[in-house]
Amino acid sequence: MSTLAMLRNPKQRKLLFSAGLSWMFDAMDVGIISFIVAALAIDWNLSPGQVGILTSINSVGMAVGAALAGYMADRYGRKSVLLWTLLLFSAASGLSALAASFTVLCALRFIAGVGLGGELPVASTLVSESMPVKQRGRAVVLLESFWAGGWILAALIAYFVIPYYGWKSAFIIGAVPALYALYLRRAIEDSPKFIRQELKTSFLHKLQSVWSADYRRSTIMLWVLWFTVVFSYYGMFLWLPTVMVMKGFSLVKSFQYVLIMTLAQLPGYFTAAYFIEKYGRKFVLVTYLLLTAVSAIWFGSAESVGMLIAAGISLSFFNLGAWGGLYAYTPELYPTSTRSTGVGLAASVGRIGGIIAPLLVGMLVGWKIEIQTIFILFFVTIIVGAMAVLFLGKETKGKELD
Repeated sequence: MSTLAMLRNPKQRKLLFSAGLSWMFDAMDVGIISFIVAALAIDWNLSPGQVGILTSINSVGMAVGAALAGYMADRYGRKSVLLWTLLLFSAASGLSALAASFTVLCALRFIAGVGLGGELPVASTLVSESMPVKQRGRAVVLLESFWAGGWILAALIAYFVIPYYGWKSAFIIGAVPALYALYLRRAIEDSPKFIRQELKTSFLHKLQSVWSADYRRSTIMLWVLWFTVVFSYYGMFLWLPTVMVMKGFSLVKSFQYVLIMTLAQLPGYFTAAYFIEKYGRKFVLVTYLLLTAVSAIWFGSAESVGMLIAAGISLSFFNLGAWGGLYAYTPELYPTSTRSTGVGLAASVGRIGGIIAPLLVGMLVGWKIEIQTIFILFFVTIIVGAMAVLFLGKETKGKELD
């Protein structure tokens, strides 16, 4: 039986679906930029270094947004911050269609990143705090599964819209979520745990709490985990359409293959959602990360079309399943008073990896380093994240949130 069916409270079901749609729009915006960059590299004759800068500047904004929104959500509520971050990235995405220069586009992508980075940890905290303990982990993984829907939308837009109407049309579509925020304002409520919490403390106090003796081990583990997962994800997936072009495929054909790979994200999430309540958070994270590492080696060395698609499907399946476990696990390691701050800071550290990876790949490609060698780097990085969970993580399956 699905988690949606098991949630007897209509408000909980509505919250999961409503927050999930906002998550989907977030993913659509992040996904669109990976396809737009592939088109822009041809249209504006961008160098590999400029491609790296454009994909990384989004993550710079996401790092700022995650830390800022996490603290704001602990102070002013999960719902209000969720709405404002949704509006911010939608507006910046729409305005990106008017960008006439590389510099202006980078500035707008930074602003969009602030909204994107802020929304994700706040939404996962809101859902985690609002669900019954036996379905909490599964509910957050299902929330994260909407990310696959957003990437599928982005891939469809890339395949059916960008080749015929240009990259600006994709940015205009990215402004649509602003209208959804008007619905979301009435559709969801703040989490009961936040409403009952009366103590409002400074950011410094919350930071000290995150690094206190009770939570230091978890914080170290989460920061390593987030950095390695985000580093590998943004390094691999934002470059995926461009890598396909580098392997000799046309732009349209590359978009088609990436769309096929993206569809594999959904079963990755759904299997993770099943296993996370059956075997626990650590099992899902360690298993899916190790299989992601193997898939990265496979993809980097694949030459034929069949092998590339099979490796890409495997990479999408296991990497995004691990992401689901990551978002389910992180809020469970902190108390209500600092939960959103703790999640936001971990996500912010992760975004640093998202800044470095696309830039690094751009540099390595510019230096004529083989794709296979680049993916070995991601293999090692992912292994480090899996080991951090295995040796430093504690199991939270079935435990009530403080």
